[in-house]
Amino acid sequence: MKLGFLDNVNEYGDQVVRLYNFNKEEAILFRDAVQKTVVDSDSSLDLSSLAFIEHTNCKLILLVAETDEGILTMDNQSFLCVLTLEGFKNMLRLIEPFCIKESKSFVMLYDIDSQIDFLFSPYGN
Repeated sequence: MKLGFLDNVNEYGDQVVRLYNFNKEEAILFRDAVQKTVVDSDSSLDLSSLAFIEHTNCKLILLVAETDEGILTMDNQSFLCVLTLEGFKNMLRLIEPFCIKESKSFVMLYDIDSQIDFLFSPYGN
């Protein structure tokens, strides 16, 4: 599984942080890490602490907050994914199909009107 940042992905200047290039087993590892650390323990999760994720050009921390803000950054290298507990529970529901079988699909891990989207895709380079 790789973590990467893409700048200016469309004519509106939108950006994407993506988890990509993974299989079912890695999707399960990611789901379980989010469940255990973020949802069950209400703690932040620094994805650089997960050995199965290769960081290509950025770092991401998942952080529980009072409101859903999406992904925030000051420098396009270090990112915070700021969601409510319910936002992270919804993220787990969106990840679940990738944990059941291999897939060629992809999903955005939240639906917030923000400049930076969070893409979960088993394919990509």
